[in-house]
Parts: sequence; C-alpha cells; structure tokens
Amino acid sequence: MTWVLANLEMIWGLTLEHIVFALVPVVLGIVLAVPLGWLANRTGFGRTLTINVAGLLYTVPSLALFVILPPLLGTQILDPINVIVALTVYTVALLVRTVADALSAVPSVVVNAATAMGYRPVRRFIAVELPLSVPVVVAGVRVAAVSSISLVTVGSVIGFGGLGRMFTDGFQRDIPQEIIAGIVLVLLMALVVDGALVLLGRLLTPWSRTVTTARSPA
Repeated sequence: MTWVLANLEMIWGLTLEHIVFALVPVVLGIVLAVPLGWLANRTGFGRTLTINVAGLLYTVPSLALFVILPPLLGTQILDPINVIVALTVYTVALLVRTVADALSAVPSVVVNAATAMGYRPVRRFIAVELPLSVPVVVAGVRVAAVSSISLVTVGSVIGFGGLGRMFTDGFQRDIPQEIIAGIVLVLLMALVVDGALVLLGRLLTPWSRTVTTARSPA
C-alpha cells in the first residue's frame, strides 16, 4: 500500500492509457462487426467466409500482430496506433460471429411480419432485427471488452501497454508490490467495464424488464 500511495500519479496515468488502448478498439470493433455480421447472416456462403476469416485472425498471437503491423501500416514499433489496430482486429474477430448468431436467432415470424409491413432490409435490420439481438450482442461485447483489457498488458513487452508496464517494471526492479497493484487494477477495470456493459444492456432493452415483471407472480 505504501508503494501505491507513493506512485499514485504514475498509476493514474497508466490507468488512463490502459482505458484508451482497451476501449477504443472495442468501440471500433462494434462499428465494424455489426455490418459485417449482418452481411454474414444474409447468405450461407457469406456467413461461412466471414466467420472463418474472423476465426483465423483471432488465432494470430497478439505479440506477433503487434510486431507485424508496423511495416504493414508504415508506423513505428512504439506507435500507439499499432495497439489500437491490433485489438480492433481481435474485437471484430470475436464479435462478427456473435452478431451473425444474434441476428439468426431473431424469430423468423418477426422478420416476416416486418417485411410484410413494408420494411426494406436495411430499415428492418436497424428497427427490428438489431434491437432484438442486443442482449446476445452485449454478451459478446462483454467478452471482447474483458479480452481487450487483458491483451493491452501484452504490449508492455515491446514498450507500451498501460498497466502492463507495472508488470515488466516490477519484475525488472524486483518490486512485487508494483506487480500485485497492476494485477489488481486490471482486474478491477475488467469488473467495472463488465458491470457497465451489463447496465447498458438493460438500458437498451427496457422491454425485457417489462416482460420479466409481467411474468412474475403478484
């Protein structure tokens, strides 16, 4: 605890850096994965191709991806954009299948009813299919967000990584308090973000609370 109190400014700076590195890719990943998941859900071939490519991307080791991206993007090895791009790739790889599965789980009777009412595919997707798939999508986003928070720490091996620096610095200088503080902070961040996403999911699906209340005994 003494070490933590003596290094609060450094810890705060690393925490903010970690939040940016972890959550910006999640937001970008959602923006990319939703339309890709929709396209994948429209045809069997598109679904197979998209999901297989996403699965292949997710198998690439994170550290290797951090090293491969600079020559591909024309950036420096320590450029923060490398982390954001790499984690965005992982987020998209995780969420594409989730979005496609969530959309395919929407009852066909609802989709057919919307079509009969004159909803064209894009409007039907935005107004009917996507709202009904929110609970499943949010569950996938929770996994992606926690994974992103964890993967950011890997970047510390090559010189960046938010709270991950506390692991490498604590190991190199033999300061176990720094390592333990870093682990605790990463866990707390993951718990807070996961809880916030659960709350967001409830706010985005108010009808689910109405259904639950209606079914509960008087």
